[in-house]
Amino acid sequence: MTSAAERPILFLDVDGPLIPFGSSSSRLQGPASGSEVSLDEGNPLLGRLDAGLGPRLMALGCHLVWASTWMEEANEVVAPRIGLPKLPVVEWPDACAEGSPRGLHWKTRRLVEWANGRPFIWVDDEISGMDRFWVAAQHPGPSLLHRVDPAKGLVDADFCALAGWLRAVIPSRVPGTGSSL
Repeated sequence: MTSAAERPILFLDVDGPLIPFGSSSSRLQGPASGSEVSLDEGNPLLGRLDAGLGPRLMALGCHLVWASTWMEEANEVVAPRIGLPKLPVVEWPDACAEGSPRGLHWKTRRLVEWANGRPFIWVDDEISGMDRFWVAAQHPGPSLLHRVDPAKGLVDADFCALAGWLRAVIPSRVPGTGSSL
């Protein structure tokens, strides 16, 4: 088994990629039985979570890390609903502490620091061309900044893009592309 330190990092945002803004679903499908599960947190957006995303993300073989303003709450509220274990959480410094180039997302610098030269994927709905440009210039390892349509969240095409990048960059570390992707 490949250790977490050797696997590419997958930085994962919650709002947009996991909780799509365009969904009108108000119930969560249970992962095993397909039965509906009532939401007890009082947050109607949680009903937009797709319980099948957790296993699909795990199947990519990456070191999953929360890169969301949900911070530790992602482990408490989101992870159990989509079948993910407790994940590391990127801690965000004061966003105004450093000047940034115009158009650079406030998460970008911190994610590059956190990756520390390791290959990484960043899945978010707010990634811009400036972020891609800055990461290409500042990060010595391979990276994929994958923008997800916030109206749809993560869909099959996104998983195909992630798996394809992983196969191209680290071919010996990516599982087969069976129906789980």
